[in-house]
Amino acid sequence: MNTFVIADPNKCIGCKTCQIACVIAHSDEDIFNPDCKNISFNPRLSVVKTAEVSAPIQCRHCEDAPCANSCPNGSIVNKNGSIQINEETCIGCKTCLMACPLGAIELVDHYRDGQKVVQPNLIDMDSKKLCFKERIIANKCDLCINRDNGPACVEVCPTDAFKIVKDEDIKQSVKDKRNKSVSLL
Repeated sequence: MNTFVIADPNKCIGCKTCQIACVIAHSDEDIFNPDCKNISFNPRLSVVKTAEVSAPIQCRHCEDAPCANSCPNGSIVNKNGSIQINEETCIGCKTCLMACPLGAIELVDHYRDGQKVVQPNLIDMDSKKLCFKERIIANKCDLCINRDNGPACVEVCPTDAFKIVKDEDIKQSVKDKRNKSVSLL
């Protein structure tokens, strides 16, 4: 069973602190530097707000992940109990974006060493000349896999709206529901 993060919309106040923490956790840059022109501000979750509710939308690290199943070159894999994207092999084809039932994947500019990566060898079909476009890649929650304290969103949420869900949590929830339904009989 994969681990994932879930947020309680009854606790979420829509402050977007989780998005900022996510960007900081995945950036080597000083995102608060006003002189920086190419800031990679790409949170791996998005907060949706309506008049009645606000809640973060993020990857659920599905067991049989539609995004991974649709990826034409195997750039999305189940690794250590979570669904991960290999940014170096992602071709930005958008199939994972269309396959995700939660809308938890976005396409973003690819950055390397603080600079946008340019796609090599693209030819403009009208002029038949080389053209240069920024490379785009899939972007989604990776559970802050390289962060010692785990997901940054969970750590910084001022209302404790986030919860890390692990295999044992699901098993206990199923057991509790079964016990409850048996006691109702």
